[in-house]
Amino acid sequence: MTGQENKKSPGLDTQPVVAIKEEAPKSLTLGLVGNYADTDETRFLLTPEGCGLLTSSNIRIIMEKGAATDISFLDSSYREFGVETATREEALQADIVLSYQPLHAKDVKKMKKGATVFSMMGSTLFEAPVIKALLERDITAGCFDNMLSYNDEPVFANVIDEIDGRGAVIYAQEFLSYVGGGKGVLLAGVAGINPCEVLVIGDGTTAYSAAKAAMAAGAYVTLMNNDISAMQVAKQICGDSLNTIAIHPRVLYNKVKSADVILISQCTRPFEFPKNLSVALKDSVYVLNFDETHPSISVPRTVAMALSNILVNFFGDALLKGGIDNMVASSPGVQCGIVTYRGKLVDKLVASCVNMPSVDIKVMIAASN
Repeated sequence: MTGQENKKSPGLDTQPVVAIKEEAPKSLTLGLVGNYADTDETRFLLTPEGCGLLTSSNIRIIMEKGAATDISFLDSSYREFGVETATREEALQADIVLSYQPLHAKDVKKMKKGATVFSMMGSTLFEAPVIKALLERDITAGCFDNMLSYNDEPVFANVIDEIDGRGAVIYAQEFLSYVGGGKGVLLAGVAGINPCEVLVIGDGTTAYSAAKAAMAAGAYVTLMNNDISAMQVAKQICGDSLNTIAIHPRVLYNKVKSADVILISQCTRPFEFPKNLSVALKDSVYVLNFDETHPSISVPRTVAMALSNILVNFFGDALLKGGIDNMVASSPGVQCGIVTYRGKLVDKLVASCVNMPSVDIKVMIAASN
């Protein structure tokens, strides 16, 4: 064969060999279920975009059909990002089930044995039948809002608390407005008119967020608490425009009497709003107790967007650590949110409420290693 014959003719090159790769098996399978229809809960854990970031990381997501209705997303929006839609029963068969509300016992019994369920903390987890169902199925159950991040911050809880605080001010303004049935009052003052007085009683993210939102709306804001050091922190977080006053009976009476809006959260030390102060309230005052109401249920899409950002990182860490079991075993902050672990009750508070024995999760993990 001559050298000329050895040359390739232009346009006659052989086609490149295309290697057909089989799709890699999904590393984690998440089942995403909706809220119970007989409750007023509207909040949800993941948006379509959040699911897309997870599916792009080789995580399979099976979502209950219609689960995201409360945040005004159609199933098709999730399918565009690689989510599979199925019945609730099929979603409950996933290795890891995600639900904003804790599951009822009947749903727990439909889960795989040895599976994992994550939710926010709720009263359902203080019911003995639910705990017994979790233990019988050897299910690991965790509450996001009790978990801590790597820098010991309750990041899930902080997000909900901040939205609750800001949402409360939206509630208050609507209540005071003519549209909301009020006298048609604006929180902010204008030239020649004093702003509304907002009294925030309590400590923590919810109280601080409410105070900052009220100040941003132009109101005159006072925060009362029964701990001076906590009020110093409040000043640092909210700024010098925030008025801080220690709780004393006469001072509290005077502030309640003049307040247009009263928002009550948990104080640093135990405190219960005196019932006899109700006679001092203005007829048009708006009162909200965060122990009884969660304003974030009125903005569930915002909640889902905020939680999606955290959950993408959460499950990203789980992948890096080789799965949920390894993540729980190696993350003390995650362990803080675990209620049942491999068929054992490990939350002391829940155990005392349901009158059942509990074990230390750290001892269990150490023994398994």
